[in-house]
Amino acid sequence: MRIERAGLQDIRGLARVKWIDRSGDRPDTEAFESFVDEFAAWWESHQSTHSAFVARTDDGTIVGAAWAALLPRVPSPGDSSRLSADIQSVFVMPEHRGEGLGTALVDAASRHAENAGAPRITVHSSPRAIPLYRGLGYAASPKLLQRVSE
Repeated sequence: MRIERAGLQDIRGLARVKWIDRSGDRPDTEAFESFVDEFAAWWESHQSTHSAFVARTDDGTIVGAAWAALLPRVPSPGDSSRLSADIQSVFVMPEHRGEGLGTALVDAASRHAENAGAPRITVHSSPRAIPLYRGLGYAASPKLLQRVSE
Protein backbone atom coordinates (compact mmCIF):
# COMPACT_ATOMS: atom_id res chain seq x y z
CA MET A 1 0.00 0.00 0.00
CA ARG A 2 1.31 3.46 -0.79
CA ILE A 3 0.19 7.02 -0.07
CA GLU A 4 0.73 9.57 -2.80
CA ARG A 5 -0.59 12.80 -4.23
CA ALA A 6 -3.34 12.17 -6.76
CA GLY A 7 -3.39 13.58 -10.27
CA LEU A 8 -6.13 14.27 -12.77
CA GLN A 9 -5.67 10.70 -14.06
CA ASP A 10 -7.11 9.57 -10.72
CA ILE A 11 -10.52 11.26 -11.16
CA ARG A 12 -12.44 7.99 -11.60
CA GLY A 13 -10.86 6.35 -8.53
CA LEU A 14 -11.38 9.45 -6.40
CA ALA A 15 -14.99 9.72 -7.54
CA ARG A 16 -15.51 6.03 -6.73
CA VAL A 17 -14.19 6.50 -3.18
CA LYS A 18 -16.35 9.61 -2.66
CA TRP A 19 -19.40 7.80 -4.09
CA ILE A 20 -18.97 4.87 -1.70
CA ASP A 21 -18.31 7.25 1.22
CA ARG A 22 -21.63 9.02 0.63
CA SER A 23 -23.88 6.30 -0.76
CA GLY A 24 -22.36 3.11 0.62
CA ASP A 25 -22.97 1.46 -2.77
CA ARG A 26 -20.43 0.27 -5.29
CA PRO A 27 -20.67 2.58 -8.32
CA ASP A 28 -21.98 0.91 -11.46
CA THR A 29 -24.80 3.13 -12.65
CA GLU A 30 -25.43 6.00 -15.03
CA ALA A 31 -25.67 8.26 -11.98
CA PHE A 32 -22.06 7.39 -11.15
CA GLU A 33 -20.89 8.27 -14.67
CA SER A 34 -22.61 11.62 -14.34
CA PHE A 35 -20.95 12.12 -10.95
CA VAL A 36 -17.52 11.35 -12.44
CA ASP A 37 -18.07 14.13 -15.00
CA GLU A 38 -19.23 16.58 -12.31
CA PHE A 39 -16.35 15.61 -10.05
CA ALA A 40 -13.81 16.09 -12.86
CA ALA A 41 -15.20 19.53 -13.71
CA TRP A 42 -15.15 20.54 -10.05
CA TRP A 43 -11.56 19.47 -9.51
CA GLU A 44 -10.41 21.08 -12.74
CA SER A 45 -11.75 24.40 -11.47
CA HIS A 46 -10.30 23.89 -7.95
CA GLN A 47 -6.84 22.51 -8.70
CA SER A 48 -5.17 25.63 -7.36
CA THR A 49 -6.78 25.26 -3.93
CA HIS A 50 -7.46 21.52 -3.45
CA SER A 51 -4.97 18.64 -3.45
CA ALA A 52 -5.95 15.01 -3.08
CA PHE A 53 -3.89 12.30 -1.46
CA VAL A 54 -4.70 8.65 -2.05
CA ALA A 55 -4.02 5.26 -0.55
CA ARG A 56 -3.26 2.94 -3.44
CA THR A 57 -2.95 -0.84 -3.47
CA ASP A 58 -0.06 -2.53 -5.27
CA ASP A 59 -2.24 -2.89 -8.37
CA GLY A 60 -3.03 0.86 -8.34
CA THR A 61 -6.57 0.71 -6.97
CA ILE A 62 -7.48 3.73 -4.85
CA VAL A 63 -8.87 2.56 -1.49
CA GLY A 64 -8.79 5.82 0.44
CA ALA A 65 -8.42 9.56 0.02
CA ALA A 66 -7.94 12.81 1.89
CA TRP A 67 -8.01 16.36 0.58
CA ALA A 68 -6.09 19.45 1.65
CA ALA A 69 -7.90 22.69 0.83
CA LEU A 70 -5.77 25.82 0.92
CA LEU A 71 -7.57 29.10 1.48
CA PRO A 72 -5.89 32.47 0.96
CA ARG A 73 -6.64 34.85 3.83
CA VAL A 74 -6.97 38.61 3.82
CA PRO A 75 -3.49 40.18 3.96
CA SER A 76 -2.23 41.85 7.12
CA PRO A 77 0.46 44.51 7.33
CA GLY A 78 3.75 42.67 7.00
CA ASP A 79 2.05 39.42 5.99
CA SER A 80 0.52 39.61 2.54
CA SER A 81 0.43 35.86 1.87
CA ARG A 82 -1.63 34.52 4.75
CA LEU A 83 -3.01 31.03 4.25
CA SER A 84 -5.39 28.69 6.05
CA ALA A 85 -5.91 25.02 5.35
CA ASP A 86 -8.68 22.50 5.88
CA ILE A 87 -8.52 18.70 5.70
CA GLN A 88 -11.58 17.42 3.87
CA SER A 89 -13.32 14.25 2.70
CA VAL A 90 -11.11 11.70 4.42
CA PHE A 91 -12.36 8.21 3.69
CA VAL A 92 -10.91 4.69 3.69
CA MET A 93 -12.80 1.77 2.18
CA PRO A 94 -14.27 -0.33 5.01
CA GLU A 95 -12.27 -3.43 4.08
CA HIS A 96 -9.01 -1.45 4.53
CA ARG A 97 -9.77 0.26 7.83
CA GLY A 98 -7.51 -0.48 10.76
CA GLU A 99 -4.40 -0.59 8.55
CA GLY A 100 -3.23 2.95 9.39
CA LEU A 101 -4.30 4.38 6.04
CA GLY A 102 -6.48 7.14 7.50
CA THR A 103 -3.60 8.33 9.65
CA ALA A 104 -1.18 8.20 6.72
CA LEU A 105 -3.59 10.09 4.44
CA VAL A 106 -4.29 12.84 6.98
CA ASP A 107 -0.57 13.12 7.72
CA ALA A 108 0.24 13.51 4.00
CA ALA A 109 -2.47 16.14 3.49
CA SER A 110 -1.39 17.98 6.66
CA ARG A 111 2.27 18.01 5.63
CA HIS A 112 1.25 19.40 2.23
CA ALA A 113 -0.64 22.25 3.92
CA GLU A 114 2.26 22.97 6.27
CA ASN A 115 4.73 22.96 3.37
CA ALA A 116 2.49 25.42 1.52
CA GLY A 117 2.82 27.78 4.48
CA ALA A 118 -0.46 27.29 6.34
CA PRO A 119 0.18 27.97 10.05
CA ARG A 120 -3.23 26.52 10.97
CA ILE A 121 -5.04 23.47 9.63
CA THR A 122 -8.64 22.72 10.54
CA VAL A 123 -10.77 19.63 10.16
CA HIS A 124 -14.43 18.80 10.72
CA SER A 125 -14.30 15.29 12.11
CA SER A 126 -16.73 12.49 12.74
CA PRO A 127 -16.72 11.38 16.39
CA ARG A 128 -15.05 8.09 15.40
CA ALA A 129 -12.05 9.88 13.80
CA ILE A 130 -11.30 12.32 16.64
CA PRO A 131 -8.64 10.02 18.17
CA LEU A 132 -6.90 9.80 14.77
CA TYR A 133 -6.68 13.59 14.51
CA ARG A 134 -5.60 14.01 18.12
CA GLY A 135 -2.83 11.48 17.51
CA LEU A 136 -1.58 13.70 14.70
CA GLY A 137 -1.49 16.80 16.89
CA TYR A 138 -4.94 18.26 16.21
CA ALA A 139 -6.66 19.84 19.20
CA ALA A 140 -9.82 21.79 19.94
CA SER A 141 -9.40 25.55 19.79
CA PRO A 142 -11.26 28.04 21.98
CA LYS A 143 -10.90 30.65 19.21
CA LEU A 144 -12.26 28.61 16.30
CA LEU A 145 -16.03 28.86 16.21
CA GLN A 146 -18.57 27.74 13.65
CA ARG A 147 -22.03 28.81 12.64
CA VAL A 148 -24.17 26.05 11.20
CA SER A 149 -26.73 27.11 8.61
CA GLU A 150 -30.14 25.52 8.71
